[in-house]
Amino acid sequence: MKNTIAARIADFLKDFPPFSLIDEIQLLNISKEVRVVYFEKNKSVFSKGEKGHEQFYIVNKGAVDLQRVKENGESETIDKCDEGDIFGLRPLFAKENYLINAETEEETILYAVPISVFKPIAEANIKVGNFLLESFASNTRNPYSTEHKGKLISDTPEELQADNMFELQSVPVVKKIITTGPGTTIRNAAELMSKKRIGSIVIVKDELPLGIVTDVDFRKTVATGKLGIDTPVEEIMTSPVICYSKQLTIAQAQLTMMKHNINHICITKDGTPNTKVKGIVSEHDIMVSQGNNPSVLMKAINRAGSTKKLKKIRNKIMLLLKGYLNQNIPLTHISKIIFELNDATIKRIITRCIQKMNTPPPVQFAWLSLGSQGRKEQLLHTDQDNALIFDDVPEDKLEDTREYFLQLAKKVTKRLGIIGYEFCPAEMMARNPKYCLSYSEWKAKFSDWIVEPGADEILLCSIFFDYDISYGDVRLSNGLADHIYQEIADYKKFLNILASSALRNPTPLGFFRQFLVERDGENRDFFNIKKRAITPLTDAGRVLSLSYNVKNISNTAERFEKLAQLEPQNKELYLNCSYSSKALLKFRTRHGIKNKDSGRFINLGDLTKEEKIKLKRCFKSIKEVQDLIKIKFEISPYL
Repeated sequence: MKNTIAARIADFLKDFPPFSLIDEIQLLNISKEVRVVYFEKNKSVFSKGEKGHEQFYIVNKGAVDLQRVKENGESETIDKCDEGDIFGLRPLFAKENYLINAETEEETILYAVPISVFKPIAEANIKVGNFLLESFASNTRNPYSTEHKGKLISDTPEELQADNMFELQSVPVVKKIITTGPGTTIRNAAELMSKKRIGSIVIVKDELPLGIVTDVDFRKTVATGKLGIDTPVEEIMTSPVICYSKQLTIAQAQLTMMKHNINHICITKDGTPNTKVKGIVSEHDIMVSQGNNPSVLMKAINRAGSTKKLKKIRNKIMLLLKGYLNQNIPLTHISKIIFELNDATIKRIITRCIQKMNTPPPVQFAWLSLGSQGRKEQLLHTDQDNALIFDDVPEDKLEDTREYFLQLAKKVTKRLGIIGYEFCPAEMMARNPKYCLSYSEWKAKFSDWIVEPGADEILLCSIFFDYDISYGDVRLSNGLADHIYQEIADYKKFLNILASSALRNPTPLGFFRQFLVERDGENRDFFNIKKRAITPLTDAGRVLSLSYNVKNISNTAERFEKLAQLEPQNKELYLNCSYSSKALLKFRTRHGIKNKDSGRFINLGDLTKEEKIKLKRCFKSIKEVQDLIKIKFEISPYL
């Protein structure tokens, strides 16, 4: 018999994210477990300090106030949730008590969604996981801004404060505007907008603004067949045009756009339609200028039309990273978000570079990000490590094909350098013919490294074994991974050699538990946190994961978490290593941002006693896991 209540709940949920990202069967299964809860007006759903519930909530009818509790005990509303809004998500991310109050503003019906039912689906569904992750980690924006509507709420009041009085700042004005007369046809206006790659055009007469036409107007009128393309644009323009002077603030612009249901405002000399147009303000540009929301930054990256714009967005990503660290958001969340933004930037650059080539790629290819980006651990601006695989071609076409991809790689690496990723000193980049190879050539190269490993080959393996596809045909990267694991299975000796290499950097502490610092060079007396602490854990996690044939996990912390499942007897050690890897990466990132460098070399004089103690606790995990590797791979202490 059909469960009509569950069906009605599912029918409601499907219109709101993240439930709109779930297939019908799963959504119905979730709906069967949902409880329908009724609250009278001014009743508490949960209070600050209360233990997290086993469910989160979505408003079906009514409204809920989210309230911050001030130091004097008074409550202050920081957000309002109405139909379709979700709140109370903290139990999904952290086993902590609530940090705010949730109280009904009127009679309210809530759907209570069990965490135990929803969490497995969120973890298995990438789109749902990304939505939850971005929404949870990005709530540094003002809660009353329009983009907040429909987003998930992390229940963290400190993150819901206005960022540096953002909405009192001046609006970003685009001064290079495109104008046309009212008699211009829709066809000609659309062609002009397409040529200039813009989404709006100002209609003027005697240089005075009459109206605005946007892509939305074309969709509503032309695409629906209501008007022909030879109709004058004055028939579809939004008029009268809303005008302001250049002193317009972001808050004023947002309120004006909401009031008049528009997404563009004209800037004129005196703020009226009676003077010449000086610029235009769009809702999109306001959102991008805020720069503290991953989804906004992602959209900006995908729309960026120049390397210069990508560089500006990259700077905003660094501000986002700094904000996350200041808010003490877990590094697991930070790493995933920054990785996705970095990856999107790489994709955008490659896409634009392909467009600049005279011809499309001759065959399928894959662009691989290596090292820290491949492990989803690249937070700061570091050297770029990358490689390129292209499909096999006949021998007589091999060099021509390689030359095409080398030219493409040169364009891509050049632009990555412009936005902040310096060239690899060892030239481990796709623009190097050594690392721009066909599928068969890459397989042969990895076979050589594994079957006859020398010092150089082991070093290369430590970099190339940690890769992630950033662009192209995943079939090539997956096929190469399968080949690598098969070769390792056939040549067991390789793991012992790799394990010996993982011990080349001993514990970072010397006699009397003193930090081992650089003895010479420009960084003399500085502590090399990458070489002495991060790399030993990275190397240990890699070789132990390879020994268990663990695929599709390259992040160091996640590798150790998986190892904790595979070796219950060493669970505590592996979880300590996972924690240490995240703590060390966070520590390096903080100092890198502070000193505006890679964070690799630490001045011990700048550290507090507490910081030194925390570092030494992390170093204990390095020694213990290296001792384990010696036993597991039967490595002689004299090697």
